[in-house]
Amino acid sequence: MGAFRQLAGGNIKEYTEVCEAAGHEAYQLMLQHALELGANAVLAMRYDATEFSQGATEVLAYGTAVIVLPE
Repeated sequence: MGAFRQLAGGNIKEYTEVCEAAGHEAYQLMLQHALELGANAVLAMRYDATEFSQGATEVLAYGTAVIVLPE
């Protein structure tokens, strides 16, 4: 459906939903990895997306996993 809407231009709901889901999944995976390292916070978090073949895009969420100590 998104391919047909692409012809008209503008925001494409289906693509937006897929991108948001991919970003959320990457974010959750980053948090899981941080917890596995014993961290309780992530600093300088960023997203990156790269098209590695036509129609396939990799979405990454990364940052620095840290342990924040209470005062």
